Amino acid sequence: MSKNLLNHFQSKHVSVEDRMAAGKALRKKIPRIEQGEYKPAAKRADPVSILEAQGKTRLPDLVPIRYARMLTSPFAFLRGGAAIMAADLAAQGKTSGINVQACGDMHVANFGVFASAERNLIFGINDFDETLPGPWEWDLKRLVTSIVASIRFLGGSKSLCRESVMAAVSSYRRRMKQYAFMGSMELWYSTISEEDILKTLPPALQKRLKKITSKARTRTHMQVLDKLTDIVDDKYRLRDDAPFIVHETHSQAGRPIEEALGLLLESYFLSLADDRKNLLQHYRIVDVARKIVGVGSVGTRCWIIFLTGRNSDDPLFLQVKEAQPSVLEPVISKSIYANHGQRVVAGQRLIQGAPDIFLGWGEQDGIHFYVRQLRDMKGGLEFDPGKVRLENFTTACTLCAWALALAHAKSGDAATIAGYVGKSDELDEAMVRFAFAYADQTEKDHQALAAAAKGGRIKAASAKQ
Repeated sequence: MSKNLLNHFQSKHVSVEDRMAAGKALRKKIPRIEQGEYKPAAKRADPVSILEAQGKTRLPDLVPIRYARMLTSPFAFLRGGAAIMAADLAAQGKTSGINVQACGDMHVANFGVFASAERNLIFGINDFDETLPGPWEWDLKRLVTSIVASIRFLGGSKSLCRESVMAAVSSYRRRMKQYAFMGSMELWYSTISEEDILKTLPPALQKRLKKITSKARTRTHMQVLDKLTDIVDDKYRLRDDAPFIVHETHSQAGRPIEEALGLLLESYFLSLADDRKNLLQHYRIVDVARKIVGVGSVGTRCWIIFLTGRNSDDPLFLQVKEAQPSVLEPVISKSIYANHGQRVVAGQRLIQGAPDIFLGWGEQDGIHFYVRQLRDMKGGLEFDPGKVRLENFTTACTLCAWALALAHAKSGDAATIAGYVGKSDELDEAMVRFAFAYADQTEKDHQALAAAAKGGRIKAASAKQ
């Protein structure tokens, strides 16, 4: 053990009370009321230009689909415009100075249930493509903005927007204080289980949650086998659904797909622990296809790998997804990881609490990827006007804020954050003001993208969500 590390373990740690006091003192640097301010920078970058710059690093034939998905609503635009909001948040100047492992693309559709290694259902954040150490309040501001944008999209009232934001921020504060007094190991092992959520919900919502979790339990690899494959010449093969799922003979670098896949998997295999390597060796590759995913991710490279174990009733589906630099890097700092897939995986392991057992990363022809299971008892929150009941929305927002607080507590200093956010609703009120102001900005930016499409500056293709 090095002397510096030994000194760390022998050093006197600051008490929870002292760290909370330090957080409270940070209000002098930036009062909580100032967190509600949003004013576009005098030389604010053109939002369409930011999206066009991102498009240069993506597959050109897919970029029009990305634009089409973002044009469906201001909420969809917000989902795809994480880089725009990151630039705007950075332009606001001061933060509290408390960093966490930020999600970087925090919004209400970025939560759901997923299976732990023990096959229990856990609620939490489910997308980490943009994760990077950064200010805790940036995630919270993006979350509350998405609350307003999504309620407006669903036809909800201004009062519901306010109520939901207030409830979310209050939930974040209360949970953060709870986590501040936990022991380090207790916090590390903390998750939000189905049982935890049920305890907080009224009977009507308990019934709704049970439907969501029951559906998630059916989303196994066997369900994917039925949904995404056909039997061709007595063998299962991935089903083409152009342009969303397609077979290709060569990679974008021009290599035969078998050669490119082999190089990628060799790199990925090195990132796995020995027990995962042993498990994966029981499977063989049956088929591979390119897939379009998400809203903001459209245009990045993504593949589905279909494998089978002892027989056709033992399928495994892996998703190989390109990892580009986080949208936070230009405004904060570069990642400490040379491979952006490793950045995503490390961030997910730090803040999710129960990551996928096959989570890993690799590189092929200079392109960074991360790998995870496709679905595996995953279920997200749905924000479709025909499926969401607005009377349940506020409660859903409190759950999202709970999960965000847990992620920040695991990766940052819960006591210092708890000291800053405090007991009163001053931060809640500030976040209401910010959420409305930035939701208005998002609507203007959405209109700018629509104008760019109408004027021929960008091409937007028809695409299903």
